[in-house]
Amino acid sequence: MEMNVNAGGQGFMYSASVVGTVDKNKRTALKAMFDNPEVKKALPNDLLFRFSAKPIKDRTTNKFTNKYEVYAIKKKRGSDSAPLEGDHIVRAAANPDPVTQQVAVSLLMDNVGSKVWADMTTKAAQDNNREIAIVLDDEVVSAPTVNDPITTGSSSISGSFTTQEGQDLANILEIGKLPAKTQIIQESVVGPSLGQENINKSILSLALGMFCVVLFMIAYYATGGVMSIVGLFTNLFLLIGILASVGTVMTLPGIAGIVLTMAIAVDANVIIYERIKEELREGKSLQIAISDGFRNSMPAILDSNVTTIITALILYFFGLGPIKGFAVTLLIGVMTTLFTAILVVRLVTEWWLEKGNNVKYTTAFSEKLFIQPSIDWLGMRKKFYVVSAIVIIAGLVSFFTRGFELGVDFKGGYSYNIQFGDGTAVNAEMIRSTMKEVFDLEPIVKEIDVKNTYNVTTTYLINDNSPEATEKVLQKLYEGVNKLSGGNLDYKKFKESDGTGTHLTSFSKVGPTVADDIKSSSFWSTILVIFCIFIYIFIRFAKWQFSTGTVVSLVHDALIILALFSFGHGFVPFTMEIDQAFIAAFLTILGYSMNDTIVVFDRIREYLRTYTAKSNYDVINLALNATLSRTMITSAITLFVVLMLFLFGGASIKGFAFALVVGVISGTYSSLFVATPVLYDLSGDLNVKETEAAVTPHTNTVKA
Repeated sequence: MEMNVNAGGQGFMYSASVVGTVDKNKRTALKAMFDNPEVKKALPNDLLFRFSAKPIKDRTTNKFTNKYEVYAIKKKRGSDSAPLEGDHIVRAAANPDPVTQQVAVSLLMDNVGSKVWADMTTKAAQDNNREIAIVLDDEVVSAPTVNDPITTGSSSISGSFTTQEGQDLANILEIGKLPAKTQIIQESVVGPSLGQENINKSILSLALGMFCVVLFMIAYYATGGVMSIVGLFTNLFLLIGILASVGTVMTLPGIAGIVLTMAIAVDANVIIYERIKEELREGKSLQIAISDGFRNSMPAILDSNVTTIITALILYFFGLGPIKGFAVTLLIGVMTTLFTAILVVRLVTEWWLEKGNNVKYTTAFSEKLFIQPSIDWLGMRKKFYVVSAIVIIAGLVSFFTRGFELGVDFKGGYSYNIQFGDGTAVNAEMIRSTMKEVFDLEPIVKEIDVKNTYNVTTTYLINDNSPEATEKVLQKLYEGVNKLSGGNLDYKKFKESDGTGTHLTSFSKVGPTVADDIKSSSFWSTILVIFCIFIYIFIRFAKWQFSTGTVVSLVHDALIILALFSFGHGFVPFTMEIDQAFIAAFLTILGYSMNDTIVVFDRIREYLRTYTAKSNYDVINLALNATLSRTMITSAITLFVVLMLFLFGGASIKGFAFALVVGVISGTYSSLFVATPVLYDLSGDLNVKETEAAVTPHTNTVKA
């Protein structure tokens, strides 16, 4: 085994306790050689070898290399434990040395630790100023040289520390000896072939979604559509730039967050443009209509985006893993959307007008659409109450009979994606039958939309916390796959996630503890979203009926989505697992549904103060008809985007995208047939004066 022996030079500075250096990928082999009984016999029995926790820095470039130091450590005879454990350290802190201004780590020990430390440092100082190694998880995090005996229990460790490195070392020392060993309770590996395929499909869905949005906006809003596309591309540029600058790890849910941001951005433009068209129909000049349209649409835009921000913040604080990435993307996307829709699009529009050009907001295709509809929405409410009740009751029955297809995130277990070679003909039932024999319990087997690839999920040995458990499960999986492949499958090649032939493309493990945490955080996230939105709507509209109507529609949408996922699992050709990605989609749907409802409620609030002589029934119908164009156009555009994600996105995101598709349809339905009817049925005679006091006075006249 090749190890660079510490003989000086080589561009590095080594301390005396470093016997050599080794490449990162050769540490395991070198450790195996040191642990060989024959090698141990030839070495002193009080000698241990340990690797440095971090790779070596090159002295000339100050950059990390791929080499690690190998320390020779003298241990207590008859024991591998350290002479002084970390539980004797009372306090540790990193501060600049007042003389040299270099970062130094100071530490204070208790009485027992002070005595042991005094003995160790005295021996080290007498033995040519030897080093004392500070070891965490069998890795050397520091090896300071002892210049003089330390008998007070107070020490200072100096070196070429950065501020962060000094603080990290202080934290390690102050934590003390942990009472339990660490164990991996969640891990995930995705091979480059599967990862790249999913990335390619997600980018394709993003491009197709963008194309649909561009085509529709120009076909529907003419010049105004072009302005919105300028804002949309600016938004995308800012969003990706900010995500890159803060070092956000892009996950599949994160890509979905970008796709959803596109829909939210267009929604703001649709709200503005539909308001401008209303102002134009009242006979105002183009410039005044544009000015009033932007101003009068602000309450609806701000209210709808604040609810999305609430959802994203809760996802960020309660979510785990890739859900945090989705939340960050959504949160930044809302901010960039407000900036581009309100400021950039308006600046571009005004610049265009100053050049003497005209701006059109209709085409021959859209000019006659949604002109003064007069639908009696409230008159149909009881019929749709019955429709919703039937679906929800059927869903509740399904909840207790069929249940849900819980993902590994929620029940714990091992999940493997296996790609079989071209010459191996298998199907889900063959794999399930073979794996049942191997694991002695029935696994879940699903075909995914990557060539000849299947997912196998099992709870075999999931409660075994030993370090060997993961390898045992993998060996059992290999045993079954080897049978299906004819018995000639090489185990090493099977484990290579970027291999050829039959091989493992991805793997994830979630322990029962993490699964319980995910279920708990998902439940409380949903409750907290609904509660926060109830409070926000109550504050903004100053009437409990508005909050109640919103919450009822949210619960309605939640039950509809859960019902479809309970009905559909096992019958549709894609996974309908309840996992972290589903929770992200679920909470996003609630936010989307709320956006739609708030736009309608904002118009109801405005009309209540304008049409004081009309009944609540007539005012609510007027508001629903006035916002119908925005509701249908935004829903259509958002549906275009999420359909592209569903049809062309990767296999691991299909359930997520399907939830979004259902959510868009359900959210639009509930705004028209649940939220506003509930508001009306609870309202009696709304107190107009109280409603007036809750809003900014509207200066324009709306003709009856």
